[in-house]
Amino acid sequence: MTRKAFSVLCAVALLLLAAAAAGAQDAPQPGVSLTIYNRGTALVQDRRTFELQAGVSTLDFTDVAATIDPTSVSFKSLTDPAGTIVLEQNYVYDLVDSAALLRRYLDEQIQVTTQDGAVYAGQLLSGRGSEIILRQDDGQVAVVRLDKIRDVRFPALPEGLITRPTLRWLLQSAGGPQQVELTYLAGGMNWSADYIVLLANGGGSLDLNGWVTLTNTSGTSYADAQVKLVAGDVNRLPERGVETPAFEVQDMAMPTAAAAPQVEQRDIFEYKLYEIQRPVTVANNETKQVEFVTSAGVPATTFYVYDAGSPFYGYYGPVTDQYYGQSDITTVQNWLEFSTGEDGGANADLPAGRIRVYQEDVDGAALLIGENTLDHTPKGEKVQLLLGNAFDLVGERTQTSFQFIARNVIEETYEIKLRNRKEDQAVEIRVPERLFRWSNWEVLAASDAYTRLNAWTIEFRATVEPGQEKVITYTVRYTWPN
Repeated sequence: MTRKAFSVLCAVALLLLAAAAAGAQDAPQPGVSLTIYNRGTALVQDRRTFELQAGVSTLDFTDVAATIDPTSVSFKSLTDPAGTIVLEQNYVYDLVDSAALLRRYLDEQIQVTTQDGAVYAGQLLSGRGSEIILRQDDGQVAVVRLDKIRDVRFPALPEGLITRPTLRWLLQSAGGPQQVELTYLAGGMNWSADYIVLLANGGGSLDLNGWVTLTNTSGTSYADAQVKLVAGDVNRLPERGVETPAFEVQDMAMPTAAAAPQVEQRDIFEYKLYEIQRPVTVANNETKQVEFVTSAGVPATTFYVYDAGSPFYGYYGPVTDQYYGQSDITTVQNWLEFSTGEDGGANADLPAGRIRVYQEDVDGAALLIGENTLDHTPKGEKVQLLLGNAFDLVGERTQTSFQFIARNVIEETYEIKLRNRKEDQAVEIRVPERLFRWSNWEVLAASDAYTRLNAWTIEFRATVEPGQEKVITYTVRYTWPN
């Protein structure tokens, strides 16, 4: 063989290998894919290979979620979709347990052993409630409490009881090995975002780490699954007969930045999709966390708010009760603000979740300074989080005047005192005031400048020196039709 011919053969062989590899990649691979929504639902896609019998046969698909919605199941053969027909589909969930065995063995012979070693044998009359009732061979009736029983013996496992939830199909096919794909919706799987924020001393910047928290209480495990997470409010009808247990995520250590992104984000329709970039085993009754976003040196602002007025519920009629809207609130709230934008922000979309804020002490130890929840926040928006109440700041709000100028006119005056008990730090305190009595209002006098935030709220911003007290007063007039 000439060198030229040998080179041609090598080139042809390489082309054939490349084509075979491409074909192998295009073919559907066995395994499980999970698309988990943050409303307690997951879309499961499971591919397996079975040896089917020619003609009409039964196929059992085990290890499906106990919380499956049977009306959502889709079955198809990937090997022979045209030649494989589903004649009937059943979801079999009569699982083996003591209650199921007692139901199946009514009027049959069983044997019960109590904790003290006594043995009772006879016909089972009842297994309901907290007791077993037997008719013994001598005709006597024995009643044994369940909490006194050590052992119950049944002659055999009744037909129809199974050990795992199973989907069962009646198929008509050409037979042979076939790869089939099962798709269904299941409850009991959820995901949320948990965020850790490390606030710099002085509050001028922060480091943000976001973690995906997966929880599986669906009744089955998924090994080496491809996991996708959908963030957004997807409209779903109420689930029938499926309850999603609540869960609590435990505190975790302060995270460090990952070497490479573990989660890839992309848009799907009007939602955000996050795909974990490696196979993940999601075991039953397990909570798993994977880091999905990290941002360092994000500019941040902390500010104080004294909000002692009443919540605003809308104008439904003039509020003429003099004492409505008064409170004895003296606490001043501490807030944190940062941006999710690309310039001067976290540069990330933040799905809804829980966010914990830490700050380093003088010895470098991180201390929890606040915790709150975060709504779905797209990139480019501001995040404002209530962290708690400031220890050294005190507010006092008093109605100093209230009078009817006419039947349809009220004037009232408020005095707001702000005290700063810090030793060496001046602070700015924001004071929102909701003008709740009627929509037609006018501020007649104010000791300080204010900003109109909306149709019913004004806001003062006052700087209070350390050890000092700042007093704000304003008078407002309400007028409504006779």
